[in-house]
Amino acid sequence: MLSHIHLRNFAIVEKLDLELKTGMTALTGETGAGKSILIDAIGLVLGDRAESGIVRHGADKAEITLTVELDDTPSAQAWLAEQDLSEENDHDQCILRRVITANGKSRAWINGSPCNLSMLRQLGEQLVDIHGQHEHQSLMKKDMQRKLLDDFANIDNSQQKLLFKTAAAYNEWKALKAKLENISDHNSAHQAKLDLLRFQTQELDDLQLTENEATQLDEEHARLSNAGQLLETSSQSVLKLYDADEQSIYSSISTVLQQLEDGTQLDAKLKEPLEILQSVQIQIQEASDQLRHYQESVGLDPERLDWVNSRLATLHELSRKHQTKPELLFAKWKSLHKELKELDSDEYDLDALQEKLANSELAYLTQASKLSKVRNKVAQQLSQGVSKAMQKLGMEGGHFVISLQANESFSSHGMDNIEFQVSANPGQPLKPIIKVASGGELSRISLAIQMIAAQRITLPALIFDEVDSGIGGGIAEIVGQQLRKLGNNRQVLCVTHLPQVASQAHNHYKVTKIKGNQTTSTGMLVLDDKQRIEEVARMMGGVEITESTLNLASEMLNEKAA
Repeated sequence: MLSHIHLRNFAIVEKLDLELKTGMTALTGETGAGKSILIDAIGLVLGDRAESGIVRHGADKAEITLTVELDDTPSAQAWLAEQDLSEENDHDQCILRRVITANGKSRAWINGSPCNLSMLRQLGEQLVDIHGQHEHQSLMKKDMQRKLLDDFANIDNSQQKLLFKTAAAYNEWKALKAKLENISDHNSAHQAKLDLLRFQTQELDDLQLTENEATQLDEEHARLSNAGQLLETSSQSVLKLYDADEQSIYSSISTVLQQLEDGTQLDAKLKEPLEILQSVQIQIQEASDQLRHYQESVGLDPERLDWVNSRLATLHELSRKHQTKPELLFAKWKSLHKELKELDSDEYDLDALQEKLANSELAYLTQASKLSKVRNKVAQQLSQGVSKAMQKLGMEGGHFVISLQANESFSSHGMDNIEFQVSANPGQPLKPIIKVASGGELSRISLAIQMIAAQRITLPALIFDEVDSGIGGGIAEIVGQQLRKLGNNRQVLCVTHLPQVASQAHNHYKVTKIKGNQTTSTGMLVLDDKQRIEEVARMMGGVEITESTLNLASEMLNEKAA
């Protein structure tokens, strides 16, 4: 339940601290006093969009802090734990705070941790259900009628899960249908592309390419075409390095080494250059050995040279054909194979896609059928409940029916054409609620729906913002009794202008407008028994509150429901 709210510089409220109690609480006050300000503030701290105009004139920001007790809301406790937003020392309490600046910027916190509006809304949906005074207008919209029916069916989130599965099945079917239509429209172009890819890959398959082949052939061609020169170069190098006997570099270094070894006997500093030259001599010997091996590998092979020339010519010809470089031809071959595999898969096979679409359609129809079955069952329950409520609200003989007709077209929310129909008076045929002429009748039908739907809602707090407009007399008293009945096992906040409704409340707050020389603000009083009599008497009307009016107000309060 909502236990405390703090407002600062919100609308015409300068500062307000209010303890919120269990049961039904009536919020009353003169026209223009700001009775709905509290409801607006609760809506904002639970994620409604804000405008800069809600900041009190002359202030730089508005602040709203709402404290919620969670001991009877395990789902909210679990959500906070999942988001790592639980109060460290008190898991049964949650503090929501929102600040809106004069330039329209907004910040929010849950238990001191920054959060976004989406998170506020997710938490708020588990705490409070708000019924607005213009809710009857939304009943004219088919989408809202469907949503109201689904909300009424959503016990333990079962309907939400079913709606999600239906939407998921629809989206899969829609995507497959669009893909099939696209491929069908472009089938000839797709087939031509496949034929070209098959030809191109087969041509390169026949070539039996290997990775880096072009680079390796270029290197081999350079060796084969210059084999004579390479052999002469390597032979002369071996001769000069090692084979020229006393005139070779190896022999010359040997002579120097002998001299340095003798010199080290006289000066040890010659040891370091001696070791360097010894290393050089070893490397010269190793280089000579490698050059001899190289001579053996390089031979004059005209036939091999002709084959390499031919192979390189083929690679260059195909490279030009595929608009790439010879060294990238192997990568091009792999890329063409990948593209062919993708275009030749079941994803582009008309027969396979049609089979997938048929299976997807069957899956969607199965989910939509389950959804329709639940809706039909719940529609009967809600229709009967609202029809009974209409009798109590002065529409004797009135009848309310939720009509569900199968729709041939698919949608993400199922195949049901849902229409609220009503007969306001005995003998009149059922008509779509959109054709109900009387605004008063529409208000009462809306109120009947809200009252029945509220009995199904398991949230700990319900808010009714002047939903009783357009009614009066005994009907208003019945509405008050129904709201009090709801308040017996949950928290109900009700903004009302009807004394018959206010007198049924367990608690009564009066909203007052305080005018100063320069400013106007709103305050809120928690009324005691005497003050309640005076307020109910004021609400009953008349320029002057007489003794008889006060007695009547006292009688109304004393006769309120248990």
